[in-house]
Amino acid sequence: MAIWDFANPTRFVRLVDRTLPWLVTACVIAFGIGLYKSFFMAPEDYQQGDTVRIMFIHVPAAWLAMMCYSVMALSSLGTLVWKHPLADVSAKAAAPLGAAFTFISLITGSLWGKPMWGTYWVWDARLTSVLVLFIMYLGLMALWRTMEDPIKAGKAAAVLTLVGALNLPIIKFSVDWWNTLHQPASVIRMDGPTIHPDILVPLLVMALAFTLLFFTLHLMAMRNEVMRRRVRAMRLKAAAGPRAASATAAPQPAE
Repeated sequence: MAIWDFANPTRFVRLVDRTLPWLVTACVIAFGIGLYKSFFMAPEDYQQGDTVRIMFIHVPAAWLAMMCYSVMALSSLGTLVWKHPLADVSAKAAAPLGAAFTFISLITGSLWGKPMWGTYWVWDARLTSVLVLFIMYLGLMALWRTMEDPIKAGKAAAVLTLVGALNLPIIKFSVDWWNTLHQPASVIRMDGPTIHPDILVPLLVMALAFTLLFFTLHLMAMRNEVMRRRVRAMRLKAAAGPRAASATAAPQPAE
């Protein structure tokens, strides 16, 4: 089944209604298993102690912060290149979620950084680039709110989103390009993860739970946006009706 099969908003809403119960169930199960493994089964770190458990929230939130923006970038291509009618809906729905995940990443990173680095914040490359990502999310959300026409707003936001996507490789490779306090990648590596399985497994389960949470909330937000646009279209049509009728009934000037 091609993605264009869901270009019809009515068909898409029906798909969401069928899919959401399964997604919610999977999300709850994943969070239940992940939180139990993270806070009751995973061992303490020999250096960080129980502080390492912040990782089970911080790292998935950081991953999802970048994934949300990647979804927005792909949706922006769908808006500008393929003209998919739901692409800008997807991008608009993902922005608040990405901002929330980025905010969680920044807050938990600060809480984790205090005992490890002795400070809540340092202006290193990774932290600064993630802060820029958060500001970009807020800017895109503001752009959508300042333009009344959702089609025009979607096109303008798509251009800005694609320009901002240049920040994603900076975030990813900042620990390799510059001297930062962050450790290098320890999960996604060519030679395999360097984290012990007792910590890696709960981390991956929590990453799955966060991902399922994103898709659940994203589909719900897209459905709400489709409904919001339908209401807007009906209001515009209702407002245009009396104007058209009054124009028709207006007396014609005498010749």
